Amino acid sequence: MLKSADMSLDSLLNTEKRWMKYALKEAERAAQAGEVPVGAVVVKEGVIIGRGHNQVEQLQDPTAHAEILAITAACETLGTKWLYGCTLYVTLEPCPMCSGALVMARLARLVFGAFDEKAGCCGTLHNLVQDKRFNHRMEVVSGVEADLSAKLLKTFFHQQRMRPENAQNN
Repeated sequence: MLKSADMSLDSLLNTEKRWMKYALKEAERAAQAGEVPVGAVVVKEGVIIGRGHNQVEQLQDPTAHAEILAITAACETLGTKWLYGCTLYVTLEPCPMCSGALVMARLARLVFGAFDEKAGCCGTLHNLVQDKRFNHRMEVVSGVEADLSAKLLKTFFHQQRMRPENAQNN
């Protein structure tokens, strides 16, 4: 028999997975557009107030990461630069730039899927969002739908390598 604490943990995990599904949909939109498939949503009080997916190639802007675009949309929705009480769900561990933006936006929580061994700054290479030297820190939940997030990325990069113009480099 499950204890009430176990049931609430299961309920929390189901909620995290539910919101991550929306971030995964954004990541799929990025892949369909030929972008690295990373997606993000910002949630406040059970409502998505911002969403984004990578648009670096489309906009020719190295800052057009899913997290940045979702934060910008959420701030526009709320009419403020602060995202107190909000959670960002993103399919890939944020990079240094995005981690800094999360701190600056004052998000309460970060939930991410796959770890990023090359650029992750929310626990892998660094942990900028919980660094006590900054004036804001947030709760971090990692590994939610990590397998699905990683599969999207692996499939995308495999397809990129198989493109005729890239095939000779394999």
